[in-house]
Amino acid sequence: MKKLAKKIEVCVEKTNTGYSAYVEYLSVFTSAQTITELYKNLLEAINLALAEEGKEVTMDQIKLNLDFKQFFQFYKVLNANFLAKRIGMNPTLLSQYVRGKKQPSQKQSEKIIQGVQQIGQELADISLLQ
Repeated sequence: MKKLAKKIEVCVEKTNTGYSAYVEYLSVFTSAQTITELYKNLLEAINLALAEEGKEVTMDQIKLNLDFKQFFQFYKVLNANFLAKRIGMNPTLLSQYVRGKKQPSQKQSEKIIQGVQQIGQELADISLLQ
């Protein structure tokens, strides 16, 4: 099998029973109770769809597109108040995005994503002493 050269963008929606996801151009649809389980199901379904072409993807090639509310529900370790202060955003405004009360503009979305990615990179670069 040949590894697919690009990332697969997946649309994710919250459902009453968990999450549903789809990749329209591959006709891949799946669901799961958790995001972790969703990744597993997606990997299997996408690789099944690509098998005829002799291609496969790995977990790092799957890019989930979540809305802010879903993101903060899954990654509860991220404190929205801390993030807002860190990126220079009004905490009440970010809270409204997180709760789904308001939708951020493209500029605000990019600011939030950049802040999350910066924190993620800082965490990845940390070594804990034993």
